[in-house]
Amino acid sequence: MDFNIGEIAIWFVAFLFSLSFHELAHAWTSEKFGDDTGRYQGRITMDPRSHIDPVGTIVLPLISAIYHIPLFGWAKPVEVNPTRWKNKVLANIAVSAAGPAANLALAGSSVLIIKLLMVSGALNLTSAATAVRGSQIDSLSLLEGLVTFLWTMIVVNIVLAAFNMLPIPPLDGSHILSSLLSVISPKWMEMYESLRPFGFTILLIFSMTGLSAKLMGPIVSQLANVLLSIL
Repeated sequence: MDFNIGEIAIWFVAFLFSLSFHELAHAWTSEKFGDDTGRYQGRITMDPRSHIDPVGTIVLPLISAIYHIPLFGWAKPVEVNPTRWKNKVLANIAVSAAGPAANLALAGSSVLIIKLLMVSGALNLTSAATAVRGSQIDSLSLLEGLVTFLWTMIVVNIVLAAFNMLPIPPLDGSHILSSLLSVISPKWMEMYESLRPFGFTILLIFSMTGLSAKLMGPIVSQLANVLLSIL
């Protein structure tokens, strides 16, 4: 078993930070539509302790990192009270999209910081390439270590955004699709919602067979191309 403690630590910190911001965005957006459940439960915070699911946030992600198997993890879902939303359809779409949008914002911010470091002359292409490769992390300079973390943030957040936008229950994309179907065709929405109790099983099958990776591939590529075009 070949793994680097430094790489895993950087990856895990980025993953934990990104999940916390994702869940905070859900709770914050829900409050903007009139539901303060997330604030009452202490979810509008970057403190990871408020968002950690022991299995989904710690055990499975660390196993995937150590054994180099596809990432499968989650944070504790933010609870919402739809009866308090001012506009239920719009609120459900906005609250669901807030998490992936927050991840894209983090990825974009990381790209911009790297760009600023390069424009200022603090970082050159050679140092950036060394950091991105992530080889011999223990020997990287402080600046290269920062770039390694930022690059990890870019990758993690693009993947999280793409993964959560898949229209498979209970992912964020499923709530967005359900809300759209409620307007287009309530009958289709009911048929789609009938799959929700089996969502986790469907998601597991998609992940284990690699279908989710195939669905995410084009999305990840497009998002990465747009963000990295800044550099």
